[in-house]
This record gives sequence, structure tokens and C-alpha cells, in this order.
Amino acid sequence: MNWRQEVDTRKEAFLDDLHGLLRIPSVLDESKAGPNEPFGPDVRQALDYMLELGQRDGFTTKDVGGYAGHLEYGEGDELVGILCHLDVVPAGEGWTYGAFNPTVADGKIFARGSNDDKGPTLAAYYGLKIVKELGLPLSKRVRLIAGCDEESEWRCVREYFKQEEMPTYGFAPDADFPIINAEKGLYDGVLKQVPIQRVPGVKHQLISFMSGERPNMVPDYATAVLKTDDVLEEKFEAYLEKYEADGTCVYDKGEYTLTMRGVAAHAMEPDNGVNAAYVLAGFLLPLPLDIQGERYIEFIRHVFADSRGISLGIEASDETGDLTVNGGVFRYNEDERTATLNIRYPYTAKFTERLQNLKEIALSFGFELSTRHHMPPHHVAEDHPLVKTLQAVYERQTGESANLMAIGGGTYARSLEAGVAFGALFPGAKDVAHQVDEYMEIEDLLRAAAIYAEAIYELAK
Repeated sequence: MNWRQEVDTRKEAFLDDLHGLLRIPSVLDESKAGPNEPFGPDVRQALDYMLELGQRDGFTTKDVGGYAGHLEYGEGDELVGILCHLDVVPAGEGWTYGAFNPTVADGKIFARGSNDDKGPTLAAYYGLKIVKELGLPLSKRVRLIAGCDEESEWRCVREYFKQEEMPTYGFAPDADFPIINAEKGLYDGVLKQVPIQRVPGVKHQLISFMSGERPNMVPDYATAVLKTDDVLEEKFEAYLEKYEADGTCVYDKGEYTLTMRGVAAHAMEPDNGVNAAYVLAGFLLPLPLDIQGERYIEFIRHVFADSRGISLGIEASDETGDLTVNGGVFRYNEDERTATLNIRYPYTAKFTERLQNLKEIALSFGFELSTRHHMPPHHVAEDHPLVKTLQAVYERQTGESANLMAIGGGTYARSLEAGVAFGALFPGAKDVAHQVDEYMEIEDLLRAAAIYAEAIYELAK
């Protein structure tokens, strides 16, 4: 079977369907949540779009309360799962073509979700579509499950598997090729500052400090409002020049509004970005702030001084990589004084002990830590039939060795009892997930679709 040829004959239709999905700004918006759309109308629209594709192409489809949905083909007692997601992280600013204006240039398709995870989702869908249209005999059912809250709290798959059966095994097209059989543990925590009695007569009062939208993104913008009679323009300009930073300083009626630009990146490797909140806090740190603001800024600079948790004494490393710490959301104003962090820890790390260390350090700065979301590490054995089958398919189609890998990212694979991440980013390709001007090489999407088609057939035949 020439799987790539089957993909190429459907290339135009594939790109048309992908453009349609990428145009939908499916970012979580709980303020607009309603019946059957728990994550907002835009995410609901993306799910409807995917289910309509399935209905058009003759799949059995099901909507699970707007949390997730699935498309199914085949017969048999066992179930093969392909777990994808339709939600995307916020766009951010500075896009060349527009985050939701999918544009093809230089062999790439640019749009939020092209890489994570709408492009790979459509590649997997077309793999399943090819198997169906060729009428290949299967002994198992294949179900493409489309979740809607992967970029936030995974409520989609939790709700889905309360109602639907667990696949025997499966894969998530939401990471890298060849095969990822181990994923780090994921922890989101909220650090809440304890109120402090204000001391009158301070020279600078921190009115607000705001940065970030999601724990799993390095924030690329931060803003602070400072009440003072001091003159800060020259100090701020000197700071920007020293650290080669990009920001603004505007004075109006006794208050300075300070902004800082950073570089967005996925939290699984914070060093790929520049945390705007951390950089802005560096300017504020030496200023004589009010005690509440001073402690907040000191805390930011200590906790997020490095991406490996060394300053916190919680560092760890094994074959899955280093423990990483990302400060993703900062809110300081009259009503709220919090910082939200994202920790990704290695498979062998004793996280309970490290979490206790973090709580004690937070308390020493006047912060209380509460758990927002926690997923333990995930691992599938090297000799599992799922792993062996996918290795054989990848090696046949690429001629390259299908080495097993571990990652700091979290994919839906970990929601399966036996699941791995399988593509769609090929070795050597640049990972631009969660970044401005996110893109995917069209050739890589077509190659991935061919691999997925054969993988689905081999797993379900």
C-alpha cells in the first residue's frame, strides 16, 4: 500500500478542511460558557466543525456534552483511541498574518493551532479517513476522540471517560516523532500572598502588577502601575538598555505605568522564552516599595530566578529531563495578589517531598500554596505491543530508527491506560507551539497523515 500516494490525492481537500478549523478562535472562555458549551462558544464551534467533518465522511459521531466528541469506524470488541484536542492557547500579539487567518507561505501554514494541535488532528483524521475509504478490513473499532480543554485543566477527557469506554491502547498526535512513551508529571499551583499591614510614608506604592494568561505559557507581556513622586524615566531606560529589554514608561497624575515585553514559549521549556513578569520585577526590585508590593516582587525574583527549581531546592533530573518551573500568571491588585506556577517533574522525582519544600519557602515569603491541577508522570513499557507496532510503521515509512523519547509536555496519551504520543513534529523541526507565528510545515503534515494511516490500520487490522 502506498500510503503517501493516498494522502497526496487528498491534499487539496485536507488543506481546505484544515483552513476551516484554523479559522476558529477556539480559546477557552468560561465567561461565555453555557449549556453544551462548557468552554465557551468558540471552542464549541471547533467541536461542531470536527463532528460535521465526521458526519460528512460517514463516521459514527458523538458529542459528549461539549466537553469532547468522537468519530468512530470499524467493528470489534477492542477499541483503538486517537486522542486529539481542538482548543488552543491565547494568540498573543505580533502575528505576521493574524493568529486565526491561516496563511500558507514558504511551504508552511501559519496560524494558532497549526502545530498544537489542529494540524496534527487533521492529519490523524485523514489517516483514519483513508483507511475507511479504502475499505480495509479491521478487527477493532478506531475512535478519534477530540477534546476541548487540553490547554487548561483537562476537564474534557475526565468528563469523557466518565461516560465512554477506555480504549485498549492508542496514541496522541500532539508532540514529536518517533515515539514518546514517558511524560513528566505536571503540577499547577496558585501562590496567594497573605495580607500585610501597610507602613505609611513609603516612597513608592505598587498599585498593580499583571502578567500572563496561562500557567503553561511563558508570559510575553507584563504591566505594573506605581504611585510615586520620584522620576523614573531615566532609570527605566537604563534598565532596558542594560538588559536589552523592550518596555515603556508613562507618567500620568502621580502614577507610572510600566510595561515590559518578553518572548512567549511553551512552559515545558521556559528557557525558550523570556518571562516578561520576571524582567519587569527586576526593575522594581531595588525601588523602596510598600511592604506588600516589596514582598510580592521579591518573591517573583526568588521563585522564578531559574527554570530548574535550583533556587527553591527542588531540582531533579532523569532520562525524562530536568524538573522545570514556569511562572505563567501574575495578578497583583487591590482584590487579588497571586502567582500561578507550572512545574514539570521527572518520572523518578519524589514530588511530594519537593512540594513540601516549596510550601515552606512560599510561607517564608508570606505566600500560601494551593494545588490547582496535578497529573502524575506517565510511562508505557518499551516492549508493549502498541510501542512495537508504531516503531515498525515509523521505520518503514521514514527509513529512520524509531527511538523512544521522554518529554516535559503533557499529552492526552497519559489519559489512556496504555497510550503514547506519536508525532506530528519530525526530528529536527522547530517547535513553535504556543509562540507567535506558530506554523507547521505542510510537507510534514502530509508525511504524518501517511504514517497515521498505516499506524491505524496496523493497530486495528
